[in-house]
Amino acid sequence: MNDNEHVNSRQYLSFILAGEEYASDILKVQEIRDWTSSTFVPNSPQYIEGILNLRGNIIPIINLRTRFNLPNDEKLVNRIVIVLTIETGGRNRSMGLLVDAVAETYDVDMDKVRSAPTGSSVIDDEFITGLTTLDNKMVILLDVDELLSSGELGLAAV
Repeated sequence: MNDNEHVNSRQYLSFILAGEEYASDILKVQEIRDWTSSTFVPNSPQYIEGILNLRGNIIPIINLRTRFNLPNDEKLVNRIVIVLTIETGGRNRSMGLLVDAVAETYDVDMDKVRSAPTGSSVIDDEFITGLTTLDNKMVILLDVDELLSSGELGLAAV
């Protein structure tokens, strides 16, 4: 692979959610952690699993299955939290995504990313950067800045 082939590619971290593969720009990923219980916050949206103290920073944990209206799987015992840095309101903050498993890292050729068909997903179109096929699998690329800074997340200011 020469330097020109890297010009329009970006690296993504993919994860599994209800058997489907999603991905986030790897530059947003701070760390990957095993799931541990979090502190419940009363009156928070249902998809806020709670908050964690991560080395002195309080971060909200978003249960992505609940956020996307996917059924919970009680058989899952080893879930993962992906801690991301998002940009909202001109500043960076950390948030965690509770997912089923981490899958792969991919170099995604941005010329091969396609738009998501409108209204075809349980996820609002505004949260999807696009779709791409990697290793013969369809992967949904998420715009985590948009997803995690949505006005619905009342805890975003925690």
